[in-house]
Amino acid sequence: MTSHQVLFLLLDLALILLLARGMGALAGRIGQPPVMGEILAGVLMGPTLFGAPVSDRLFPADIRPLLGGLAQIGVALFMFVVGLELEHRFLRGRVRVTAAAAAGSTLVPFAFGVPLALYLLRDHPAEQRAAFVVFVGLSVSVTAFPVLSRILVSRGLSRTAIGGLALATAAVVDVVAWSALAGVQAVVGGADYWQVGLLVPFTGLLLTLRPLLRAVFTSRGAGKPLTPTGMAVVMVGIFLSGAATEAMGMHYIFGTFLFGALMPREGMDALREEICDRTGEITSLLLPVYFVVAGLKVDLRGVGLDGLIELGVILLVAIGGKFGGTYLGARSQDLPAKDSATLAALMNTRGLTELVILGVGLELGLLDGSLYSLMVVMALVTTAMTGPLLTFIDARGSRKARAGVPGKGADGGEAGEGVAGEGRGSRAVG
Repeated sequence: MTSHQVLFLLLDLALILLLARGMGALAGRIGQPPVMGEILAGVLMGPTLFGAPVSDRLFPADIRPLLGGLAQIGVALFMFVVGLELEHRFLRGRVRVTAAAAAGSTLVPFAFGVPLALYLLRDHPAEQRAAFVVFVGLSVSVTAFPVLSRILVSRGLSRTAIGGLALATAAVVDVVAWSALAGVQAVVGGADYWQVGLLVPFTGLLLTLRPLLRAVFTSRGAGKPLTPTGMAVVMVGIFLSGAATEAMGMHYIFGTFLFGALMPREGMDALREEICDRTGEITSLLLPVYFVVAGLKVDLRGVGLDGLIELGVILLVAIGGKFGGTYLGARSQDLPAKDSATLAALMNTRGLTELVILGVGLELGLLDGSLYSLMVVMALVTTAMTGPLLTFIDARGSRKARAGVPGKGADGGEAGEGVAGEGRGSRAVG
């Protein structure tokens, strides 16, 4: 690296962190997840607001690959944390309603995404049309598990029955989404069947290593903090897992997600929380870099009437498919109407997860620059609307309750009383 590169890299990192923290704090003040402000800061530092000359001066061409490398590390760690935060206990006592809600939250928006993809192909041709159709369907089906969990905490829903159901449903949707994305990556990347088939023994290897990992983490006894050696083992596992799936012809994010999802859990709650916290500290510094790298590719200056119409159609399909599918799936298991609407609003959250998927689509050549920009706007809008929509649903439910028109669940209880069906009456997550 030259002195010029070192200088600009340090200046850019300082600028990115400063703006990300400022915008994140501003987003929090208006009731939005801080990540919304950070993503918006990344977009604003791109060519959309000040034009390409300003963004090129702030982030010279020879600095962008360096920022890109840091961004990829941030995404790898983020995906590990996503996998690590998945909890099997969320499914306990609510398998049937979770399966129905997850099916509706995935299949309905995906089905709506197919005609959307065919519509978009008119102005955004893709060499691999089938892969494009699958990718668009996937991109409108995803839910941002990490952002959703933060919203639940901020609104005091994390330890309620509906909060547990939302986490369980989002976890299932996430696993399906990342698996499907890995398949799309393998097909578009031209991976051989034998390469993709290596995923089975690789998963078996991770499962075999779980007792060894548990022994490493608990070698100092229960209640002891994570050692530097233990943290180094985590980092090595993250990077080797990402390298393994990348070598198989799938994206590295699938490997890091898989490593997190298959980490040992029994008797390790405190250590897992510490691993999440430590990894999250690094991630919180590197993800804003990813937002800027992604934002530099977003250019909304050329969006005309046709682009606005496309954006409207994308939003209609993404919101209608996700909300409607989740609501119908939940109601099919006699979940009260208010709880079904709350769950549907939560599952419409896309946030950073959507950005990661869109970034993969851009890398694969499935999205062009203009469509990528429109899809990023969709991710921002659907995430920003979650809080106000939850407030509206709560207010509407309160008005009905005061009017003496409570919704009835399968057990005849009032709406919001708990998750109907399996796990009925439980207010605690897990």
